[in-house]
Amino acid sequence: MRLREQVSSLMAWLRERGLVMPLAIVAAVLMLTVTEGGYQRTRASLEAATEAAQARLALYRLLGLVTRAESAKRGYLLSSRREYLQPYIEAVRDIESEISALQRRMNSSGLHEEPELSAIEQELIERLRMKMDEMHEVLVRFDRQDVRGAMDLMLTDIGLRNMEQIRALADQLIERSNQRIAQRVGRMYDAMLFLRLGILALVIASLLALAQYMRQSRALAAQRAEQQRVVQAERDLLEIEVRRRTADLLDLSWHLQHAREDERSRLARELHDELGALLTAAKLDAARIRPKLADAPPEVHERLKHLTQTLNSGIALKRRIIEDLRPSSLSNLGLLPALEILGHEFAESAGLEVRMMLSPGLVLDAGAQLTAYRMMQEALTNVAKYAHAKSVEVELVADGPMARLTVQDDGIGFDAAQVGGRSSHGLTGMRYRVESEGGLFELDAAPGRGTRLVAWLPRRDPEVAAPASMTPPPLPPAAT
Repeated sequence: MRLREQVSSLMAWLRERGLVMPLAIVAAVLMLTVTEGGYQRTRASLEAATEAAQARLALYRLLGLVTRAESAKRGYLLSSRREYLQPYIEAVRDIESEISALQRRMNSSGLHEEPELSAIEQELIERLRMKMDEMHEVLVRFDRQDVRGAMDLMLTDIGLRNMEQIRALADQLIERSNQRIAQRVGRMYDAMLFLRLGILALVIASLLALAQYMRQSRALAAQRAEQQRVVQAERDLLEIEVRRRTADLLDLSWHLQHAREDERSRLARELHDELGALLTAAKLDAARIRPKLADAPPEVHERLKHLTQTLNSGIALKRRIIEDLRPSSLSNLGLLPALEILGHEFAESAGLEVRMMLSPGLVLDAGAQLTAYRMMQEALTNVAKYAHAKSVEVELVADGPMARLTVQDDGIGFDAAQVGGRSSHGLTGMRYRVESEGGLFELDAAPGRGTRLVAWLPRRDPEVAAPASMTPPPLPPAAT
C-alpha cells in the first residue's frame, strides 16, 4: 500500500512537470536497446558455438577419414586387390578438403585467437600430412614389388606414433571446442537471462502503469459521476425553479388579465353610466330646444341638426368603446351568440368570408368564455392585418372534457419556428391567457398554407370528469 502511494505521488509529480511522456519515450528506447543488445549477443554466441561445433565435427571426420585410409591401405597390402585402393583414394582426397574446412571453422569460431590452439592445429595438420606421406610411401613400395620394404616401413613405430599424436592433438582441439561451446552457451544463457530480466522489468513497469491508469480512470470516473450528480442536482433545482417561475408567471398573467378585464368592466360601467347619462341629457336638451327655435334663422337649425348628429355619433362611439371594453353580447346572450356576432361584424368590416361551426350546448366558466372571445377577437385582428386571407373558419366543439376552439385562415401564413420579438406578443398573450385558465394552446402555421390557432379550454359540465392530463389530440392538416 505504501509502495502504491509512493508510485502514485511520483506519477503525480512527473505529470505536473510534464515528464511522463519523455520518461515513457526514454523507457521505450532503453527497452529496445536492451532487447536488441541481448539479441545481438545471443546471436553472436550461438554462431560462435555453432562454428565450434562444426570444427569439432570436422575433427571427428578427419579422424574417421585417416582411420578409413589406414584400413583401406592395410586391406590392399593384405589382399593385393585394387578395389581396396578406391576407399583410400577417396579418403585422401576428402582429408585435404576437411583440413581446409577445419581451418575455416577454427578461424570462425575464434579458436585461432588463442596461440596455443593455433599451434596445436598446425601440428595436427603436419601430423596428418606426415601420416598421409607415410601411407603413400608404403603403397609406392608395395606397387614397386618391394613388399619387404613396404612391410618394414609399415611395421615401424612411425605410423603408430603419428596416429597417436593425431588422436591426442585432435582430442585437445575437441576439448577446447567443447569448452568454447560451453562458454558460448553460457553467454547465450546470460543474454537470455538479461532479456528475461528486462522483459520482467518492462512487465512490472507496465503493470504499475496499468494500475496507475486504472486508479486514475476510477478517480476520473468517480469525479465525473460526482460532477454529473452535481449537475443533475443543479438541473433539478433549475427545473423546480423554472416550474415555480412559470407558475408565478401564469398566476401573474391570470391576475393581470383579470385585473385588466375588471378595469375594462369598470370603465365600461362608468362610460355607460356617466358618459351615457351626459350624452343622453344633452340629446334631450337639444330635442327640447328644437321647438323653441322654430322662428330662428336657418343657420341655427343647421347648427342644431349638426349638434344632434354629433351627439348621436358620440353615443355610437360610446357604445363601440363599451363593446370593446366589455362585450355586452357575451354577458347578455352567452358565448355562442357573442362569437357569431363577432364573426358577422368582422366579415362585414373586413370583406372576408367567415364560416362559423359552433356546437350548441357547450358551457364554459365566465373566465373561459371571455378567454375564448378574446382569442377569437385577437385572431381575427391578426387575419385582417397580416394574413391576406380570403376566408376564415371558426370552430368550437366539445373534445372530451375540454372545449376546442379553432380559428383557421387560408392566408399567406408564416414560419412558426421563427416567431419572436414584439410582433409575437399577441400570440404569447393568447398562450398565457389560455394556460392561465387551465387550458392548452397550439399554433400551426407555415409559409403558403395559412395559420391555425387552437385552444383547449375546460368545460363546465358536471357529467364529464376532469382530465388527468391535458394533452391535445392531433390536429387535422391546415387549409392551404
